[in-house]
Amino acid sequence: MKKIVFLIPILLLVACSPMAQTFKPVNKNASKEATDLLAYLYEINGKHILSGQHNYNSDLNVFSDSAKAITGKYPALWGTDFILWGDKDLGQNIVNESIKKSREGYLVTLMWHQGRPIDNPPYGWKESVQGKLTPAQWTELTTPGTALNKKWMAQIDVIAGYLKQLQDAKVPVLWRPYHEMNGVWFWWGNKKGPDGIAKLYKMMYDRYTNYHHLNNLIWIWGANSLRDIPEDEAYHYKDYYPGANYVDILGTDVYHFDYEQSDYNELLALAAGKPIALTENGEIPNPQVLKAQPKWLWFMTWTSWLWTDNPKGRAKEIYNLPQTLNHDDVKAKLATRP
Repeated sequence: MKKIVFLIPILLLVACSPMAQTFKPVNKNASKEATDLLAYLYEINGKHILSGQHNYNSDLNVFSDSAKAITGKYPALWGTDFILWGDKDLGQNIVNESIKKSREGYLVTLMWHQGRPIDNPPYGWKESVQGKLTPAQWTELTTPGTALNKKWMAQIDVIAGYLKQLQDAKVPVLWRPYHEMNGVWFWWGNKKGPDGIAKLYKMMYDRYTNYHHLNNLIWIWGANSLRDIPEDEAYHYKDYYPGANYVDILGTDVYHFDYEQSDYNELLALAAGKPIALTENGEIPNPQVLKAQPKWLWFMTWTSWLWTDNPKGRAKEIYNLPQTLNHDDVKAKLATRP
């Protein structure tokens, strides 16, 4: 079988200056595709912001197509979710579309609203994804060899199989597990300290990196913007951070135009030189916010929030800023690199 030569030549990327890449991938065995992609992201960091659009896994292009209709341009990043809350696993569709998108010159970012390990699919949103684990269940989950730990491992191994297909196809993936972990709304949320979500994140990292040898992943730690809404809180980032040895890029999810400068500064300080990104957003930041917060590496608008949460003209305005890189910009730039 002939090898596919991808249109997106991230394989050929090298940073153009000694200062372009401050950190190598946390995975010492990262593939050339992942290493070169991270080098490119460092090269543009602080100079440009990449446009991005999230799509439901049942409608893999609807919202990216909407972005094109609204702005005249396709976003640079294409993303979706391995969530399994119906009677059909759409993982293979995600793999097929991710390969197609990579060949077309998009950067691929994937995430996962994982169901509780104590449940069986399909995973209800309120019942499972937003369910709770008791302290005893959490301890069992994070203790190797227990029944619950083995069930969790079987869950994550399914997704590893899909990510392995992408590795075989030479597709680098911006991988964002256990997002919004500093919030109170997911079963993995608000588990502070070394035995909390940081431990589970490290366990996935170890399983994927050292057992499955998934070397095509760039590891994204994506929290939520801080807030003190009763029973909907999101707490300080540092209490949930697994550490610089496990994270390539830090991010946060911002909705309702909650672009607090103090939150930005806190995330930037925690990153300690690593890039930061808007891993999800409702309303896209306006030019004034981007001027005050110039280090956002990308924004990733969540599905229909593109039109429900954005003032008319906002998306088009930001997509057309000189510092914004859209699909055609990235595709063209990568295609001309040595």
